[in-house]
Amino acid sequence: MTHLLLDLPPMSAAHFASIEDRVARLLSTTQDVVLMQGEALLPLEGAIRATAGPGTTALNVITGPYGQTFGDWLRDCGATVIDLTVPFHTAVTAEQVRSAFAEHPEIDFVSLVHAEAATGNTNPVAEVGEVVRAHGALFYLDAVASVGAEPVLPDAWGVDLCVIGAQKAMGGPAGVSAVSVSERAWARMAANPRAPRRSYLSLLDWKERWIDGGRKALLHAPAQLEMLALEACVERIEAAGLDAVMGRHASAAAATRAGAVALGGGLEPYVRDAAEAAPVATTLRAPSGTVASDLVARALSADPDLPLAAGGGALAGEMIRVNHYGPQARPGAVRASLAALGAALGETGLDVDTDGALRAADAAWR
Repeated sequence: MTHLLLDLPPMSAAHFASIEDRVARLLSTTQDVVLMQGEALLPLEGAIRATAGPGTTALNVITGPYGQTFGDWLRDCGATVIDLTVPFHTAVTAEQVRSAFAEHPEIDFVSLVHAEAATGNTNPVAEVGEVVRAHGALFYLDAVASVGAEPVLPDAWGVDLCVIGAQKAMGGPAGVSAVSVSERAWARMAANPRAPRRSYLSLLDWKERWIDGGRKALLHAPAQLEMLALEACVERIEAAGLDAVMGRHASAAAATRAGAVALGGGLEPYVRDAAEAAPVATTLRAPSGTVASDLVARALSADPDLPLAAGGGALAGEMIRVNHYGPQARPGAVRASLAALGAALGETGLDVDTDGALRAADAAWR
């Protein structure tokens, strides 16, 4: 039996390298880009373990759950960690980062999540990057959720380690990911005796055996189907135009926010300032006296394919998330989500205006 996805010839090193080059163009970066053969947690953890260790003092910005995870990894590496925790309904500011540097001038590493899909906020990386660059610290950025939904520009922003994944706004596979690496970051890794080597986490293995070798021989058999899916994903973005793809996500966010406000019933945006709301997903605060996870369950009972989820962990009681990314960044998905939430709220006895919400969403779509 033959199948389109089976019995493929091995992917050549040249083909693999060409996909790396396309990802680099997507990021407008001249830095080295390494395509890691695993979900984005692989380069996220690998980059921290490669560049942090005893003697590192890290400023770890927490605006959601991933920032908490990065702090755990940094401590496990032996780094001294200074957590800058910001309420999840807002974003960090460059001034907060500057103040942390003034209080702790020994900081030499900064970790930040660009967009927190889990909490719906997005951080001003350009402004933060300017402050980090002036201080001289290494800048590590999780742009997994933001890439494809808003600009991600590691070179312009002074980001030394920028990790992306394709499974959210890019609408691609989850099984491969990428990290752009500056020369400063490579030097930090080379000087770190605890950086992983001969390990699936190792970025230095890719540097020494792949990049330094002219990208002629792969370290191991690549995840070929995922690599081909990533290539197709990037081709689709190139054909549509990155600005158009980001515009779809911005429109989906604006429409969802406007529709939720017009829906009424006590539903309101979780991220208070629209300028700090991520275009990849919109989070909503459930009305007083309701439970977010119950409302989501009601909404999904009518249509399990809606891009709705309750907040994770302790946020399950108060937060509803509309995941309007990738193929869901379209008017139909936003309208269906608002209608389902309106029905769920109405079943609890709350007074809602579903028709008004749909009109507001349509008017806000740019």
